[in-house]
Amino acid sequence: MSKDQRLGILFAIIGSMLWGTSGSVAQFVFTNKSISPLWLVGIRLFFAGLLLLIWYGISNGKEVFSIWKKRSSAITLLVFAFLGMMPSQLAYFMAIKYGNAPTATVLQFLGPLFIIIYLAISTWKMPRRIDLISIALALFGTFLLVTQGQFNKLVLAPLALIWGLLAGLSQASYTLIPAKLLREFDARLVVGWAMLLGSIPFLKTVASTKVSHLSISHLLSIVFIVIFGTMLAYLLYLKSVQHIEPSTTGMLSAFEPLTATILSVTLLSTPISSPEIIGGILILATAFLQSIGSRS
Repeated sequence: MSKDQRLGILFAIIGSMLWGTSGSVAQFVFTNKSISPLWLVGIRLFFAGLLLLIWYGISNGKEVFSIWKKRSSAITLLVFAFLGMMPSQLAYFMAIKYGNAPTATVLQFLGPLFIIIYLAISTWKMPRRIDLISIALALFGTFLLVTQGQFNKLVLAPLALIWGLLAGLSQASYTLIPAKLLREFDARLVVGWAMLLGSIPFLKTVASTKVSHLSISHLLSIVFIVIFGTMLAYLLYLKSVQHIEPSTTGMLSAFEPLTATILSVTLLSTPISSPEIIGGILILATAFLQSIGSRS
């Protein structure tokens, strides 16, 4: 293994751990009842998007508006912002609000399942054998996660389950919609604009929410989510794919739910049962199977 590959693996692991940590930090932030997911999503998207565009603008001069010069690119960007970026962020934080960070992060990994279903329908082709195995694992893993293996009992709150499934669904749209844009433009430009646009529906909530009463710990937590859990995590992800294959980065992203689980259990006393752990592992296994399948 070369030095570049080791560096890429390190970047992917640290980036995923920062994303996972931001989920647990968000769970802590929501212990303050006056902080709503709408406010936190608006703050995160606005400032992270602005920072990404500033970063790109400094390194590329006045090209920050280049994505708007082509009508098709502008339309795709708008679709990505409001049907990919915004719902993925909102659903994820709502799932944390009504459930917890480990469950929300794991359910987000159902994204590949929805991608498989979409591609099968759009191409009128039966899924591959490895895709069918992935679907079976994901469904059984979700069953264990929400019921702890008891057929007559729903352990996870219905709203947490609904928002978690929506997080997985929007994660799929987040992956599929910008594919063409990312081939044509720098990822910082695409994601930066999408985040900034996606924050627009929440700006009224952000402006009307008083934060003077927030404790230092909550304020620092919010800064962490924006800077480390979004900006820096995304920077490390970009750096990782420059040194290793995207499929490898995808597999290493399993450190995200692992980190969220460890932090939530140890620091926030979030209860996790054995069936939930097994269910989470099965869902995460689908990401590994899809990464293996993409190489064949």
